[in-house]
Amino acid sequence: MSRNLSGTELKRLHRTWRRSTTGRLALLLDGVQTPYNVGSILRTAAAEGVDHLWLVAPTADPNHPKTNKTALGSQRFVTWTSVDEPDDALVQVAAAGYRLVGVELADDARPLFEVDLTGDVCLAVGHEDRGLSATVLGGCDAIGFVPQVGKIGSLNVAQATSIACYEVRRQRWSLPAQ
Repeated sequence: MSRNLSGTELKRLHRTWRRSTTGRLALLLDGVQTPYNVGSILRTAAAEGVDHLWLVAPTADPNHPKTNKTALGSQRFVTWTSVDEPDDALVQVAAAGYRLVGVELADDARPLFEVDLTGDVCLAVGHEDRGLSATVLGGCDAIGFVPQVGKIGSLNVAQATSIACYEVRRQRWSLPAQ
């Protein structure tokens, strides 16, 4: 019979996965305006070991009270840089050594599982209604989307970000041991 893990067992489990994880993961939030979405993304970032976030204005403030409602204090585990212009974020992402992968429903996007997400990757996600700006979309090295088979044609940005972060980790865990 199965049972829930104790706190110590849970920490041990997470430590084992952390040790088997390679490559850096970052996020670029391009105008994600809803504080609840930013909070949810921050929580995912803390859970999936995201190294850095770039917040392109007008992305909601990570310290906004509504952001904290879904982040639940996870802001303390994530570092971020706020930038006013998307061009500045693109320069900083490249200077930090990341390959930029947009998560977007775009004409040249491929299913996310077909995009090479190994190595140091920064996932770019965009505004809740408009998606990625033309500047960020044009600066992406690759563009992927989350395949969907139901009646709804798009996901909430926070859920899409969670799925994309997991796919980055899954691809790395699937690599042969070195």
